[in-house]
Amino acid sequence: MERIDCDVVIVGAGASGLTVANRLKDAGRSVVVLEARERAGGRLWTDDIDGAMLEIGGQWVSPDQDALIETLDELGLDTYPRYREGENIYIGPDGELKKFEGEIFPVPRETEEQIVSLIDKLDALVAEIDPDRPWAHPRAKELDEISFAHWLETQTDDLEARENIGMFIAGAMLTKPAHAFSALQALLMAASAGSFSNLVDADFILDKRVVGGLQQVPLLLAERLGEAVRLGQPVRTIRWGGLGQGRADAAPTGVVAVTDSLEVHAQHVVLALPPILINRISYDPPLPRRQQQLHQHLSMGFVIKVHAVYETPFWRAAGLSGTAFSPYELVHEAYDNTNHDDPRGTLVGFVSDEEADGVFSLTPEERKAKILESLSHYYGPDALNPVVYYESDWGSEEWTRGAYAASFDMGGLARYGSDLRAPVGPIHFSCSDMAGKGYQHVDGAIRVGREVAAEILEAG
Repeated sequence: MERIDCDVVIVGAGASGLTVANRLKDAGRSVVVLEARERAGGRLWTDDIDGAMLEIGGQWVSPDQDALIETLDELGLDTYPRYREGENIYIGPDGELKKFEGEIFPVPRETEEQIVSLIDKLDALVAEIDPDRPWAHPRAKELDEISFAHWLETQTDDLEARENIGMFIAGAMLTKPAHAFSALQALLMAASAGSFSNLVDADFILDKRVVGGLQQVPLLLAERLGEAVRLGQPVRTIRWGGLGQGRADAAPTGVVAVTDSLEVHAQHVVLALPPILINRISYDPPLPRRQQQLHQHLSMGFVIKVHAVYETPFWRAAGLSGTAFSPYELVHEAYDNTNHDDPRGTLVGFVSDEEADGVFSLTPEERKAKILESLSHYYGPDALNPVVYYESDWGSEEWTRGAYAASFDMGGLARYGSDLRAPVGPIHFSCSDMAGKGYQHVDGAIRVGREVAAEILEAG
């Protein structure tokens, strides 16, 4: 077995782990990055599918994502705005299609008033939440013991208002049913973007894309590290000294990360991977009780990202922006996702949580037919015949197991949140799932990566 010695070993070559590695390298530390996949990028993945460039993972950049925008500038990557000219589409509970402009859906006046009221109430609560310390809110425990669905029920009897507001957090962000996560978790999601109003504004939260795809960020960061990035190296075991109990065979002054063919000896290890994968690694000695428990209270959401490429962006000729919403459709939201300078047109749509469970019980052909049928409800019969069709299924990815990110179960955020990122001796944690600002986004991955690198440098 090959042995490598370095100052810090990083497990995971996504944006967060590679940010840590580059910051440490720039500070004069030696690093090795071990990545289970045969590619860098983690949940950022741009690929050619049947001649179409598709962003299979994360892709958008919003104006508040300072850390990501700084990184794009540093790497010399250009952005372009998402197409949004024309009217948007909303389908109500009666199946009627309505066109609209602005942020508020074309719903009955009473429902619109309730939606605006809910947004105002959520914005007020979010303003009280520190995204880096949501558990510190005076009502954190109370808000973490009530589901977001139930909280909405306490605020309004208007079902359509509740379903639309719920969609922005449940289907669109945490990708879990609104009854499966707490009001506090919902507030963290909104606080991570600055406000709930930002989440409901597609022109803000889905503002721009990167020319050539967002995966270029980790690819270029990995390129700077050269041979320090080792692909196809899933870490099986981490040996460390424990917290005071020490063991002669457990590297008492550091850590040893073991793959099938490598042993990397270092002073620190950074686990830059989704928290649900932390327990896929064996630890000698085991992680402390607190970490063993808290990781059991985190789970990934589940969403199918659907890509449909057409000969032309036909919806534009009809005066449509491509933006479509409905909590009553299988595809609850969809957008014009046409690539930069591409004459073809691309739509991207999303099928979340229980709806995703349902369509995966079908054959691939049946699933494709149902999803395209739902898109046709927004865009008409031309949507039924894409020249390229692809489903991003992160739930079946061995080294991800869901999308977009991990969130706590009911009561878990207030109970365990403060320990989620706390280092355990020489073991540090870094990923977007653990971010405050930028939670579950690339911006958050980079922010946490910077903070962990500073933490290690400060430790000496």
